[in-house]
Amino acid sequence: MDGVLVHQRSSWRIVHDRLGTKNEESFHSYMRGEIDDLEFMRRDIYLWRGRGINSLKDVEFAIEDAVLMEGFHECMGLLKERGFTLAILSGGLDVLALKLGRLGGFDHIIANGLILDMEGLLTGEGELRVPLRDKGSVLSRLLEDGYSPVVVVGDSRVDLSMFALADLSIAFRPEFQDVADAADIVIREPDLRTVARRMLDALWPGGHTPLTDRN
Repeated sequence: MDGVLVHQRSSWRIVHDRLGTKNEESFHSYMRGEIDDLEFMRRDIYLWRGRGINSLKDVEFAIEDAVLMEGFHECMGLLKERGFTLAILSGGLDVLALKLGRLGGFDHIIANGLILDMEGLLTGEGELRVPLRDKGSVLSRLLEDGYSPVVVVGDSRVDLSMFALADLSIAFRPEFQDVADAADIVIREPDLRTVARRMLDALWPGGHTPLTDRN
């Protein structure tokens, strides 16, 4: 989702940017293994609450700054027409994932959430559904339903565990060279129409795409 369906590389950071807060120290602590996913989320939410973000509506307002990637509607429309099952699997915020899921007609939406109290206010805790360092395990559970071929589109190192499970992996606007090196296809232009075209060309070089309900 982040960096692929929207221009911003992190939906959590979209909120930080709106508020003028920064989470670089927590991010580096997380990447060094000093804190886990839940503590990483907890620290972000703490910063937000300190700037007046207290409810889900506040977060939804901040997420309005997300910029949809070019070709989003055309790409999703074409893939749905070709019978693909679409999934968002993201360590980002489910507030944005659910919105994009509705816009693009996604069949599965798995992203991290925010825990609310009985009054609908943020408790300061997050709900972990997609560990950043182990997104592959979440994809593995999804693939138990038998989807094939499997195409993964990602932009960062945390997507590499999913690339390893894919029949076709696409590095879209990759942040680092090792992400590009690990992918079957590299696309640097910010246009999802190119993703759809290259995906279909790679899977069915002859131009005939079988219309099934489980691609």
